[in-house]
Amino acid sequence: MYKLTPADEEKLAKLSPYQQAILRILAEVPRGKVTTYGDLAKELARRDPKYSPKAGRAVGTTMKNNPCAPQVPCHRVIKSDGKIGNFRGGADGAVDEKIGMLREEGVEVLEGKIDLGKYRHNFV
Repeated sequence: MYKLTPADEEKLAKLSPYQQAILRILAEVPRGKVTTYGDLAKELARRDPKYSPKAGRAVGTTMKNNPCAPQVPCHRVIKSDGKIGNFRGGADGAVDEKIGMLREEGVEVLEGKIDLGKYRHNFV
């Protein structure tokens, strides 16, 4: 788990309450683990029922605009089918960079997929 710094808090203060909450939850995902866009939406809804557990796309937008990366690790967020998903807004070479970051943390990526049974972070 990453402990947010005062500088991170300053950056988060400029975001919507939804985006702040998603990034705070994401900071709990440790090295060597991943979560999905859907898992983050569901976890936020579990903690605060005013939010939709089906807001995976909004989670993706939050990742794209993460001002605290890589400390708040958006590279650890993948699709629910285990595929890598996007990174850095789809910039050239970004997905390969994301795969490299995950592999450095000990996450196996085989043919563009991650075994969620092995690497999925459980929030509860």
